[in-house]
Amino acid sequence: MGRHFYIFTALFVIGIAVVPWILLTRGGDWNLQRYVGSVLAVVGISFVALARYQLGRSFSVKAEAHQLITAGLYSKIRNPIYVFGVVMLFGLALVLQRPFLWIFVALAVPVQVVRARREARVLESAFGDAYREYRRKTWF
Repeated sequence: MGRHFYIFTALFVIGIAVVPWILLTRGGDWNLQRYVGSVLAVVGISFVALARYQLGRSFSVKAEAHQLITAGLYSKIRNPIYVFGVVMLFGLALVLQRPFLWIFVALAVPVQVVRARREARVLESAFGDAYREYRRKTWF
């Protein structure tokens, strides 16, 4: 495992701490939008953490084929880190109530789609029919 793995893991751990901090220290009136956003942010970061844990040593910053993970969240969603990362961003945009944050949410979706397609090509090349069958049974 390279330096990028450890840097990304450290940033991820910091992110896990920052999300609750943002939710707990955000001033102003709480309304339905902020409550819904808080739930989405917590669910998003929780499932990102779970997916990252389930990926284990197969995690890499750039697309690599270590092992085909098909259990846990990966049994239903091929890219749960991307999906729940967007859920978390969506929730934070609702909590923080800053219109410009929707630009980041809107940009995150196509970026994650491109990354997922790149990873799919690498995994299909490495695992062939096993990956194609897995892809057929899962979402995104």
